[in-house]
Amino acid sequence: MFDWIQNFSDWLIYSVLEIGAETHLGTALNFFVYDTLKILILLFVIVFLMGIVNAYLPIERLKDFLNRKKLYGLEYFFASLFGAITPFCSCSSVPLFIGFVQGGIPLGVTFAFLITSPLVNEIAIAMFIGMFGIKATLIYAISGIILGTIGGWLLGKFKLEPLLSDWVKKILENKHQQREFEEEKNTFLQRLPGITRGAWEIVRGVLLYVIIGIGIGAVMHGYVPENFFGHYLGGGQWWTVPLAVFVAVPMYANAAAIVPVIQVFVAKGVPLGTAIAFMMATVGLSIPEATLLKKVMTLKLIAIFFGVVTLFIIFSGFLFNLLLIV
Repeated sequence: MFDWIQNFSDWLIYSVLEIGAETHLGTALNFFVYDTLKILILLFVIVFLMGIVNAYLPIERLKDFLNRKKLYGLEYFFASLFGAITPFCSCSSVPLFIGFVQGGIPLGVTFAFLITSPLVNEIAIAMFIGMFGIKATLIYAISGIILGTIGGWLLGKFKLEPLLSDWVKKILENKHQQREFEEEKNTFLQRLPGITRGAWEIVRGVLLYVIIGIGIGAVMHGYVPENFFGHYLGGGQWWTVPLAVFVAVPMYANAAAIVPVIQVFVAKGVPLGTAIAFMMATVGLSIPEATLLKKVMTLKLIAIFFGVVTLFIIFSGFLFNLLLIV
């Protein structure tokens, strides 16, 4: 499917620039050109398709639906699914999380969204398809949605509302009005230019992260010794998954930046499940996110949220290593 991109990369690096395929620089540049073109094409296509979905499922309607319907626990799944189809990193998910709380959505449901939104989105899915194939992508996406669903449900059972910030409590006490929604009257063809512009804006917004991430991956791919990552995170020892997660939690990157690095991890001998756990912790839990969450949560609630999600990601890493063999 992407043979033409590989042929172009080989031609550009090895023939036009005349850099040897056996050199570290040639290997790194070839990786960079191939992955950049492939990821950007996949990214635009999938973001465009998700833009069509989002155009017919505005967040205000989702709030109204979750508030008015008795869903017998499915509201956690729907919130997690919505998180999966919205292109937000952990920090950009926080304003939507605040909107959910302000709209009166149950706290556990808002957590389901917050957990899944940075972990699974069209950016990560587009990159995963190109790098790891359909099977790995499906397991990654489905498990991310399940993690958000169960995590939101569990956190909802803890009855954590008293641990919300005073700012949120005041808003909830005074929040009695329900927003009335206007029916969307534009046809699909009338919306199409806006959806296309929106897709391009998203791609343009993450372009730098894509280039930086693939650039780091290219350097690692061309210059890092084959057994470097395998020595520390490979081998299948039980402690490698927790180690990968705990190392990743203090870091911060979005999916566009980290997925190319994960590809190199795998190429260097790290099991795919361990690499995915590292990625999930990097994009799903971060110090910038915790800083933003201080607006709506106490430090105790932030610690509970981070702790539960960290345990879930570690469990997912073990599960991935059982299901995925690269």
